Amino acid sequence: MLTASDENQLKISERKILRKIYGPTQNPDGTWRINANDELRQRMKQEDIIKFIKSQIPRWVAHVMRMENTRTTRKMTEWKPYKTRPVGRPRLRWMDQVEEDLRRMKITGWRVKIEDRQLWNRIVEQTKTHPGF
Repeated sequence: MLTASDENQLKISERKILRKIYGPTQNPDGTWRINANDELRQRMKQEDIIKFIKSQIPRWVAHVMRMENTRTTRKMTEWKPYKTRPVGRPRLRWMDQVEEDLRRMKITGWRVKIEDRQLWNRIVEQTKTHPGF
């Protein structure tokens, strides 16, 4: 699960790398300057790193849920701690966030749909263009 702080750090890193790749831009008067964020986005012509990561989460969920129940990754994904939680608002678990994203996309019965790979791949492709991500 990405926090707002994680997302911000990823965006900063991505822009820093893109500025290194594209280098400075020469103004009409001959002076050089670094590219603005909007210019970098126009040059890339594709989604930013956050949108890409969020669009890959349903693919990973399907991969994990198709695993055997004995696999460690599946066990940890479905594990519910027995210890009492601290007072206050409970922290979201990774699976809680995944379910919220799927609800936002209006995908119901996703545990059954995961078994049909072609159908699920179409759903994953839809997440890439979904405005909620």
